[in-house]
Amino acid sequence: MDASFMGQPVASHAYTINGTGMPASGYSEGGRPLPSDAGSTGIRTFRALRHRNFRLLWSGLAFSAVGTWMQIVAQSVLVLDLTHGSAMALGAVSLVQAAAFLLFAPMGGSVADRFDKRRLLFVTQSLMIVFAVTMGVLTAVGAIRFWMIPLLVFGTSATLSFDQPARNALIASLVPKDALMNAISLQSAVFNGASILGPALAGLTLSHLGYSANFFLNAASFLAVLGALFFLNTEAREAIPRPQGGLLGSVAEALHFIRRDAVLPSVVSAYAALLFIGPSVILMVPFFTRQVLRTGPTELGLLFSAIGAGTVVGALTVASLGDPPHKERLALGAMLLWTVALAVFGCSNSLRIAVPALFLWGMTQNAAGSTTMTLLQTRVPPEMRGRAMSLNTLLMMCIRPLGDFPAGAVMGWLGFREAVLISAGLVSVALLVVTARAAILSRDRKEASPDG
Repeated sequence: MDASFMGQPVASHAYTINGTGMPASGYSEGGRPLPSDAGSTGIRTFRALRHRNFRLLWSGLAFSAVGTWMQIVAQSVLVLDLTHGSAMALGAVSLVQAAAFLLFAPMGGSVADRFDKRRLLFVTQSLMIVFAVTMGVLTAVGAIRFWMIPLLVFGTSATLSFDQPARNALIASLVPKDALMNAISLQSAVFNGASILGPALAGLTLSHLGYSANFFLNAASFLAVLGALFFLNTEAREAIPRPQGGLLGSVAEALHFIRRDAVLPSVVSAYAALLFIGPSVILMVPFFTRQVLRTGPTELGLLFSAIGAGTVVGALTVASLGDPPHKERLALGAMLLWTVALAVFGCSNSLRIAVPALFLWGMTQNAAGSTTMTLLQTRVPPEMRGRAMSLNTLLMMCIRPLGDFPAGAVMGWLGFREAVLISAGLVSVALLVVTARAAILSRDRKEASPDG
């Protein structure tokens, strides 16, 4: 998604449910009003955990995220082992993942808006267990081959295309609007905080138990999410209107709404540029460990943990901000700092420099991602949340791995440092272009307004 995605602004809307005059975003999944957190005397950073349903789901995701990171690390190292250290092979796996999300993510968001999100998550989480167990069995019996990994990644990614929009849209109904940015940041802290523990555990299990242990432990971790979903309080039925028409038509409706928003086009375009041009951690960290440091799983786990620590700090920092105005400025500023961290990492040749650079990289990317997701959740009507989150899924799970394929090719052609510095420079230029165009549009809006 490039700068041409930006369109004309629309006035802000007040969405209501059942003619009550109450904001729809202040209602639970069951249509009951959620108490506002304004004036809460609780710990500001964790105030979304005051809500039982969110606390349950958050706890389940905390366990599952550790297993997910263990599989991410194990799968990356397995690909490198099977292909004798090929960065192109990692890029090819990312390309398959991107293709699956490109095909299914738009449909997944529309399905999430049409059906009960909790039941949909029961199905998707169960399928994730099947894929993880299959990977574990194949590695345990020594039958795994490289061509099998893209097939399993495609199935997993197709499932996640339905899982992630439903999960993110469900979270928006578990807390009031003024706690949504806090909830999204805490959810992000769960996944990225697990990147501190998960890679470290993956390094230990790879050294002592082999690949299959990581995949089996990941499968078991999904049971925590299933348990949380089972105990969610969903006595009342959701009162949010369902989208009308076909799946593709409803997707186009949501995209049209987002395009006409005053803020979303510039922020989403900038974030898309960052994700597509910048290499992902799954590509650059294993490649950096093998080709630059020439070390093993212990150092790999340390670098992943540095990113995880940074993302946790970034998530908790954003969570502590409450519900600040001008979130788009926070997002764009974090993206610019991200390019600085990437450039420093690209120039590093030791852990002493790489670890703090990756810490800042993780911190700023989390701040940018959490703020962008909050804007997507809060600037669309509740009945479009699933489709808005499918756009977020496309950004994170399609645009990013799609960019990893050319990034892997450039690394293999020019070298690690050259590829990373080129990426940092291109992202900086893209951000400046998007920011400049947003400023011009803002000026034109003020001049065209009656009060201008």
